[in-house]
Amino acid sequence: MDEDHSNGGFLETGKADRSVWLMKCPVVVAKSWKSHTASSSSSDSQSVAKVVLSLDPRKPDDPSSLQFTMELAGSETGNIPKNYSLNMFKDFVPMCVFSESSQGRVAMEGKVEHKFDMKPHEENLEEYGRLCRERTNKSMIKNRQIQVIDNDRGVHMRPMPGMVGLISSNTKDKKKAAPVKQTEMKRTRRDRGELEDIMFKLFERQPNWALKQLVQETDQPAQFLKEILNELCVYNKRGTNQGTYELKPEYKKSVEDTGAE
Repeated sequence: MDEDHSNGGFLETGKADRSVWLMKCPVVVAKSWKSHTASSSSSDSQSVAKVVLSLDPRKPDDPSSLQFTMELAGSETGNIPKNYSLNMFKDFVPMCVFSESSQGRVAMEGKVEHKFDMKPHEENLEEYGRLCRERTNKSMIKNRQIQVIDNDRGVHMRPMPGMVGLISSNTKDKKKAAPVKQTEMKRTRRDRGELEDIMFKLFERQPNWALKQLVQETDQPAQFLKEILNELCVYNKRGTNQGTYELKPEYKKSVEDTGAE
């Protein structure tokens, strides 16, 4: 350990060889002991708990026959369970305990001989479970406060410098806000036979039509028009009429015959 000469620079080792126990305890027990220590005077030596060691006389040399239990002392524990089981471990990394006073003096309090895990006794499991549920429910409650602002004249409601236009600058919001074309929303499909008659009349007027022109003329959804055009027409992929539709030869003849009549 490094020496700090500003605080004397010494480590007290008078209790270095003392055997101590290291115990892991529930949070509620630790808080109860801490509050008890804070409320007690320095001259008060009242204990906070009692450890009970049980030994099976038929197996005095068997380590597994040792059973440790702890009973919390005092009546100020409230609804905290008072009886606990202590599970002892000997196989752990060697550790020492140190303390530091308010004046900065550091002392070695001893070496850890036994390590314990503290858990509620079987008779207190239901009570402890209820306590944990209550603690969880309390932690989930959000304490919100409403503050009434008088004579503020809306100062806190005004946008801060640089806040204007932040929402519109988000590309995702722009995509979401893209309006749907009103013309597409209003277009409803006609009867298929009625639409075919309209298409034949349009092709009597002129032999070649682009899809966009037909959508404007018929006021029909583009996808529905494509279905009809694939049956009645040929799409010109090249040439002077590239990108337009014209009637298939068999339908051209029927349209010409109808026009002649």
